[in-house]
Amino acid sequence: MTSFVEVGGSWSTNEDIALCQSWVNISHDPITGNKMKFHHMWSKIHGEFCQRSGSIRTEMALSSRWKLLNKALGKWRNALTKSKANIQSGQNLTDEIIQAQMWFGAMGQGKKSFVHFHCWEIVKDCSRFKIIPTGSPVVMNETPLHDSTSTDSPLDFPMETESPFVPRPPRPIGRKAAKAKRGGTSTNECVQLLEQIAKSTSLRMERDLKRDEMDVAREEAFVIQQQRAQEEDIADREMKIMAMDTSHMSPETKAFWKLRRRDVMRRKLFHDDGPSNTDWLNDENH
Repeated sequence: MTSFVEVGGSWSTNEDIALCQSWVNISHDPITGNKMKFHHMWSKIHGEFCQRSGSIRTEMALSSRWKLLNKALGKWRNALTKSKANIQSGQNLTDEIIQAQMWFGAMGQGKKSFVHFHCWEIVKDCSRFKIIPTGSPVVMNETPLHDSTSTDSPLDFPMETESPFVPRPPRPIGRKAAKAKRGGTSTNECVQLLEQIAKSTSLRMERDLKRDEMDVAREEAFVIQQQRAQEEDIADREMKIMAMDTSHMSPETKAFWKLRRRDVMRRKLFHDDGPSNTDWLNDENH
């Protein structure tokens, strides 16, 4: 299979998808996933990635790309968690995604919007990317229905660039505390975030307007400069015509330059409004 990507080029969406699929299949294998060493894991991921995408990227390139995707996907999980905790009755999935995007942008360190939705659909069910609810767990016969104490495999990380141990998720807060937080701090933080976004938008629009005004001013200055240069060029040529020595020229050449001088004087005196009505312009000895 021929490669469609040059080494070191930009990553395409299809490559990101193939990388996430390969990472999930190899690192979350129920038999060998938890016992695999880093270098062995990325060797197998690299083999499956090349088979899926036809790319010739190196193992180190895959590891570096996964480090970026891992960071963005982790931020998106945290943003979705905050959005789900802050969503109000009557709001739909669109409202939840909009709030999540605002939280994602407010977290800083990287892009302001999350764009790797294809990758998220692939990894969202993995233990490290699962969204942990902030409410109290549902209990039946003294046994929680959802176990939130599972940890990730050490193979979730790039080649020896991060610690293989994942901290235990924090204990969920109580129902009353969650309601109080939703009605107070979360609402205030959302309002502050919206105000910050509006301020940033206003500043960006003002900056763009000033840049457009400067561009217009530069274009006008350029046009004026071109006009002045053209006028100076015409004046220089007219000066040479008027100063031309015709004493040594043939009668035909003298007649030619006489007409040129007459045209120059017509433009100077009458702004090219018509033929001259002065006797001296028609003087044969001029």
